[in-house]
Amino acid sequence: MKTELMIAAGTIEQLERYIAAGADAVLIGEPRFGARLPGAIPEDRLKEAVSRAHALGAKAYVAANKLLRNEELPALPGYLRAAAEAGADAIVFGDPAVLLNAREASPGLTLHWNAEMTGTNSAAASYWARKGAVRAVLARELNEEEIADFKAQAQMEVQVQAHGMTNIYHSQRNLLQSYMEHIGREARLLDLGADEGLFLVEEERPDERLPVYEDVNGTHVMSADDICLLEAIPDLLGAGVDSLYVEPLLKTEAYNETVLRSYRQAIDAWTADPDGYEFDEAWLEAIRALQDPRRELGFGFLYKEQVY
Repeated sequence: MKTELMIAAGTIEQLERYIAAGADAVLIGEPRFGARLPGAIPEDRLKEAVSRAHALGAKAYVAANKLLRNEELPALPGYLRAAAEAGADAIVFGDPAVLLNAREASPGLTLHWNAEMTGTNSAAASYWARKGAVRAVLARELNEEEIADFKAQAQMEVQVQAHGMTNIYHSQRNLLQSYMEHIGREARLLDLGADEGLFLVEEERPDERLPVYEDVNGTHVMSADDICLLEAIPDLLGAGVDSLYVEPLLKTEAYNETVLRSYRQAIDAWTADPDGYEFDEAWLEAIRALQDPRRELGFGFLYKEQVY
């Protein structure tokens, strides 16, 4: 099976642009149930969005991956039914409440398990597979060997983030004090206005600016640099990774489209001829031309061991 290229879309128009740029699948939804989405496609437009994605030859997954509170649960079954009736290809979840409600409200829904940073071992993934999940979203901290071992052991689809910033801290409160207390050292907020946004700067790393993303689900502190696994396509595809995710948050549509086009070309080239595959520097240069010079592109933890 050809490895899927996936991105989140915040509007139907954005969905169309990203599919045209090479996305095989889009993640859609709204903040009521989805976390860190680039926009909101409400329940009453899910069918329109899913139908449009299918017409363009792509899959549409609906995000229900936030941490849910009791007062949010009554609306969940109706939302899951709406996603099923819209023809969604899967529901992305982390909270067991979603799985339990899906079983009753829409038992035919395909489920993708996304536990964010805790998706680190195949035993946990296999547990959710026995509960009905068909895909596991892997933690960003896993290296190449761990990803390959996870895929071999879990016996389910695996998804890896291939590009963009990562979430390193989340609070359901719209404030940063808890994070500042958590890191145990001085930090300050840098507000560069509407054009550039809000950043957290730690005293020990004054040259690194951590973007702060806030929505109705709380405060999200993002990484100072961007993952870029474009050059690692042979390793990822060779390991059997089923889906590569591009994180679109705090990037322009033009940037995300460029990223999708480059990854699309690399994936297609490797799939057509793995033995004869050659990396084309032009794919990476196109991304670098639009990359914020203050944010480095790197491999994340792919080629190194995580140190806690």
